[in-house]
Amino acid sequence: MAIKLNTKYITILLHIAVWCILLVLPHFFIPGGSRDVTRGFLPGSFFIITNIYHVGLFYFTAFVLYPLFFNKKNWWLFILSIGAIIVGSFYLKLFIARNWYPDVILHGWANLLLFFPTLIFLVVSIIYRLIIDKIENDKRQKEIIAEQLSIKLKFLRSQINPHFIFNVLANLVSLARKRSEQMEPALIMLSDLMRYMLYESDEKRVTLSAEIDYLKSYIELQKLRFGNDMKISIDMDLPPTQLEFSIEPMLLIPFVENAFKHGMGVDDPFIEIKLQVNNGRLEFDVKNKFTDLDESKDERAGIGLENVRSRLTLLYPKEHELVIKKVNNLFHVQLTLQLK
Repeated sequence: MAIKLNTKYITILLHIAVWCILLVLPHFFIPGGSRDVTRGFLPGSFFIITNIYHVGLFYFTAFVLYPLFFNKKNWWLFILSIGAIIVGSFYLKLFIARNWYPDVILHGWANLLLFFPTLIFLVVSIIYRLIIDKIENDKRQKEIIAEQLSIKLKFLRSQINPHFIFNVLANLVSLARKRSEQMEPALIMLSDLMRYMLYESDEKRVTLSAEIDYLKSYIELQKLRFGNDMKISIDMDLPPTQLEFSIEPMLLIPFVENAFKHGMGVDDPFIEIKLQVNNGRLEFDVKNKFTDLDESKDERAGIGLENVRSRLTLLYPKEHELVIKKVNNLFHVQLTLQLK
């Protein structure tokens, strides 16, 4: 709001400065009296009076005539109005010159000075209004695009929650069938995860520390489900100075979810998760084994990855690189992201 007000005041001051210069210039180039009236020299006071008129004409054209008639329907009225103003201004200045400065003999180039300044001011006024409209139109387009991106981002975020809850509930069902004593701590972890989803994910950015804690809680919940059946390697410990970077909430979890979802059902299943930050650039690396059967067992398997691709494109254009490889039943995700 303050920036908007400052811009408005700067514009007003700029207009005032330009008009002041225009009104002062005649004093430097034209004497106050009428020298050699037989040659048609008009005194400086005449140009001050007519320039005050031109200033009013400038704003009248830009903010009254232009909005009313400069369109496909009334364009002819605009042209007629401009023509009438040019002719009327000439005779108005001719009247002033003859009645207020009767000693000046008007002929030759003096008549041109009565005609052309009005035309110049009108042209500048129209150009000025065209520029303003272009700026305003560009601003509106940017606001529309920003609003569309915001709506799309909210939709993408809303997709994460049910997808995530579906996967976590599947884990709890597995623990319930085993009548595991880990059911209670699993529910407590789920409560913490849900709290993060509900209250933190609506923020535009969260600290990297909060996002890492969220990932670790999710991984611990998965460990309760799989126990020793899966080898899990995690390296996400960062120095405190790097934990204060901000990041889009729940941006990394789809890769981890995908690894756990498709990492079972293979010989010697394992998941490797590594996160580090170098010079403000996040490097996130996830590996897991998978089988060819995984690609067809769940039609919605790609929701998370497609979602995160879209979010990265919206939020980090030209500031990220996502590489996903499938080689010899090894699924490998490499994400590099410029943090802020």
